[in-house]
Order: sequence, then structure tokens, then C-alpha cells
Amino acid sequence: MAKDSTQRFSNRVQNYIKYRPDYPPEVITYLRRQTDLTQNSTVADIGSGTGIFTKHLLDAGSKVYAIEPNAEMREAADAMLKEYPNYTSIDAPASKTTLKDHSIDLIVCAQAFHWFNTQEAKEEFQRILKPAGKVSLIWNNRITDTDNFAKDYDQLLREKTADYNEVNHQKLSPADFRAFFKEKKYEKVVFPSYQEFDEAGFLGRANSSSYVPAGDETFQQLLKDIFQRHQVNGTIKFHYNTEIFTGSV
Repeated sequence: MAKDSTQRFSNRVQNYIKYRPDYPPEVITYLRRQTDLTQNSTVADIGSGTGIFTKHLLDAGSKVYAIEPNAEMREAADAMLKEYPNYTSIDAPASKTTLKDHSIDLIVCAQAFHWFNTQEAKEEFQRILKPAGKVSLIWNNRITDTDNFAKDYDQLLREKTADYNEVNHQKLSPADFRAFFKEKKYEKVVFPSYQEFDEAGFLGRANSSSYVPAGDETFQQLLKDIFQRHQVNGTIKFHYNTEIFTGSV
């Protein structure tokens, strides 16, 4: 993974578990159709974090290796998923998963690929995938221009946080995906979703992000001000496009 990225969420795990968006059910339906995901599949969830997407893979009946180098996030996933017999937790980065050669049917990276060293990850994925194996890169992309709340929130992040622009995964371009996937070919699909929050939930969602300054009371007040300006009946909505990029490597 990129420098220092493995520790960025260590002090945000509880907010991450409670407030990060889940994935629409259409995602697993799509993976079943496009990647032949079945109960017999062996899946590597790389950059598995707190296990949000790992759980969906396990519920689909697959055998899942959850690869996560951040101890706090991995321990949270272990606590949630320990009862699943098909779950294996591994302390490792994307570039050195420790998995056996050509042992994996599907690699999934949910909300994680932008942290990886792309070339190192690609070489490791090629090593561990079976010849017909696929890779699916998945993100819940927060839509930044749906309404005035979304625009104001995004502007606050751009103006008042240190590295929002640098770590924003939406900076990945079609050229980046063409360079990663075999023969520059991949399929992209999009599924919409949203979260609705009261003020406490909104603050928790904001503070789950690694670029939001932890413990900065001035910034927290700016968040509260945005909420009060835009809340309707005590809530606001985050709208997302869940984007999936699937292909061979």
C-alpha cells in the first residue's frame, strides 16, 4: 500500500464501523453474474478493512481470505466475522498477501485500491489468481453536486482539510484502469444508494474519513453549521454511486 496509508484509519475504526455506507445488494448479484461468484469460489478481499464487504461475500457462501494490514480495522472485522467458518483473516499488505500461487477465483478491493502501489498490487494479483480469475475494484463514490448540501460539504473538505484532494479515490481515471486491467479491457457498472443522518450521524460519518482533522473543534463547528443550514426535518442525505470495475489482469 502507499506510504503510511495502512495506519490512516487506526483512530477512526468505531466511526468507520457505525457510519460508513454499506453496499447495495445489486453488487453481489452483479458479481455472481459477471465473475461466476458461487459458494465454491475462493475470494481474496484485499484491503478488507472492518469487514463491511467481506460479510457480503461470506453471506454468499464463498471462502474468503480477508487481507488487511491495519491492526485495529482487522480486529474489528475479526470480532464481527469470527463465527463464519469460511473466513480467514490475514495481516498483510496488498503487495504481499502470503496467499498461494494461482489459488484465488476472485479478488475484490472495496474502497481500498486507491491506497495500493498499483504495479506491485497487479503483480501480486497475477500471482495469486487462477488463470480464469477476475478482479473487481469497488467504491462507494459520494456524489458531490446533487444539492447545495453536497456542494457545501465538498467545498469545506477541499478548503479546510490537509490532503482531501490527494487521497480522493475519484482522481483515478479511465487511463489508470486501462493500464491496470489486461489488454486495457474492463467493465464498469454503477448502482445508486444513499445514507440519511441526523446531526450525530453526520458528524460520525464525516469523522470516519481519514482526511478530516481529528479533535479539531473549529472544524467540528463548521460541520455543525453545514448541517444546520441544510437539514430537512432534522436530517441530511449523502448520495452515492457504487462503481464497480471488473476485468482480468
